[in-house]
Amino acid sequence: MDNRYEMFTVLIAKINRNIRKIKNQEMLEYNLKSLHISCLYYLYLSGGLTATELCERCEEDKATISRSLDYLEKEGYLTCDTQNAKRYKSPLVLTEKGKEVGKQIVDKVNRVLDGVGANLTDSEREIFYRSLNLISDNLEIVAKHNLG
Repeated sequence: MDNRYEMFTVLIAKINRNIRKIKNQEMLEYNLKSLHISCLYYLYLSGGLTATELCERCEEDKATISRSLDYLEKEGYLTCDTQNAKRYKSPLVLTEKGKEVGKQIVDKVNRVLDGVGANLTDSEREIFYRSLNLISDNLEIVAKHNLG
């Protein structure tokens, strides 16, 4: 397979672009962007996280998450109790509005995943995710090695 590099990089970029596009299309009515959706998704599933935990789950830096959380808080999707700790270590909790939209996000994500995986058997899906995880881990090792 001579075109491994091209296939790998182009397909990963295309998948990422399509995921962002789907997120943006599905949440247009709420004026939410891709990262807002990820934050609401993880907060809904967990019941509450800190900004630090969201950084880890979303694979984003602190400044990017902070801007997203400021927007979501300003728009009434979440609250943050900062009385006893610094803001980035304080628990973030969805408001009723946030819970409603969070449930819709989870439902839409599940429908999209069902649709994109419709032609895969459970075994193929398991192999795919295991392979994707190995590739991700290997890329992280290569990136650290090349930067170190």
